[in-house]
Amino acid sequence: MLKQQVAQAVIETALKTGGDFAEIFLEDRRNNNMMMLSGKVEMANSNRLHGAGVRVFAGTRSVYVHTNDTSEAGLIACAKRAAAAISAKTDYQAQQLAYSQCENVHIIKELPSQVTGARKVEKMRAAQGVINTFNEIAQASINYLDSEQRVWIANSEGLFTSDLRVYTRFSVSAIASNGTENQSGFFGPGGMQGFEIFDRHIDPEFVARKAAKMAVTMLHAPLCPAGQMPVVIDNGFGGVIFHEACGHSLEATSVAPGNSEFCGKLGQKIAADCVTAIDDGTMLNEWGSENIDDEGMKPTKLVLIENGILKNYMIDKLNARKMGMAPTGNGRRQGYMFAPTSRMRNTYIAAGTDGEAEMIATMGDGLYAKSMGGGSVDPSTGKFNFVVNEGYWVKDGRIVHPVRGASLIGRGSDILMKIDRVGRNMQMAQGNCGSMSGTVPTNVGQPMIRVSSVTVGGAK
Repeated sequence: MLKQQVAQAVIETALKTGGDFAEIFLEDRRNNNMMMLSGKVEMANSNRLHGAGVRVFAGTRSVYVHTNDTSEAGLIACAKRAAAAISAKTDYQAQQLAYSQCENVHIIKELPSQVTGARKVEKMRAAQGVINTFNEIAQASINYLDSEQRVWIANSEGLFTSDLRVYTRFSVSAIASNGTENQSGFFGPGGMQGFEIFDRHIDPEFVARKAAKMAVTMLHAPLCPAGQMPVVIDNGFGGVIFHEACGHSLEATSVAPGNSEFCGKLGQKIAADCVTAIDDGTMLNEWGSENIDDEGMKPTKLVLIENGILKNYMIDKLNARKMGMAPTGNGRRQGYMFAPTSRMRNTYIAAGTDGEAEMIATMGDGLYAKSMGGGSVDPSTGKFNFVVNEGYWVKDGRIVHPVRGASLIGRGSDILMKIDRVGRNMQMAQGNCGSMSGTVPTNVGQPMIRVSSVTVGGAK
């Protein structure tokens, strides 16, 4: 843990060369990861990550130094190294720290560290039992992971607080094969929850069945036609399109240096009237939620786009200075080895009023993207390319057969304007997002949406 008098001394040391803000972040994290491959536990790994980082601002300049020596001497030495990189004339005096325990709204009923390995393996064996019923599944990887992260955060504005973050996730990756060709399926739900997540939200047999069915379905699917066409994108992981193609362009890491296609567009129309998009860190026990962010701020429910109008950016403390705006509780980092920056949390397109069946029935010929995969995006232009993991061909408004090899190609600002239907059932899916402050857990989500026209890359 971090003692108050030590934190105060570290902050004052960090400010001695003229900085006007200083912060210390101390982390103690325990991770557990197990993998079952073809019915055998091939890996069981436990590790502990412990260390601290000191950050100093001088105006819009920032220095970050980290260490795994969390003794008082080690932390003071770390602060001196950070201060040595700052030379300013500011005579800023740190405020006295006053400890305030953050409110824990994400109740944990059963800490994973108190659960035996045998109980965790039971969940994996239940999933393997389902996999065994699919003759065409050549191999399946079943993964269980949990993490318990304790953090202490203090800064020169008088903040001193701590938090406990608990994450649990269960995933299945299945490969179907006919001897000459392979197709894969994946499903990996998780949450900011303890082992009770298996009573509430995760059924290992359902997870395995969903991954295996996806792989087998795609194994027998013909190649997807290519061209410009309407596309219906399903809920849940379909939200990765907004996350990648638009969400990153609304983070201050892109906006502050002028590297976003949405720079200077607050209050302007950037999406269709039916589109409202939100980044919410307050959702109970969700994968991307938090009690406080990694700068000690309380989480917010931030409306990014409202009825097509750009309302907010996601802003951390340093970029708030650069932009002349207030931080929004989006300061996040992978761990003590990274300085925080603006990151998404639970980011989704809000539910609309359109019927899912009507979307497909009135689309003519096109693609129904049931499950999205990975891809790439350039935040400065919004250009993206995403794989469709599970897709179906629609003919005259009817789903006729699955298709494989499809990808969606376009630009974030274009796709936002071409959304003409937004369904009623918003769902989320879990992922890990990488950026300059490392990899953090994030949710992506949306109801089913329809894009009137988008380029579909296909193998046919």
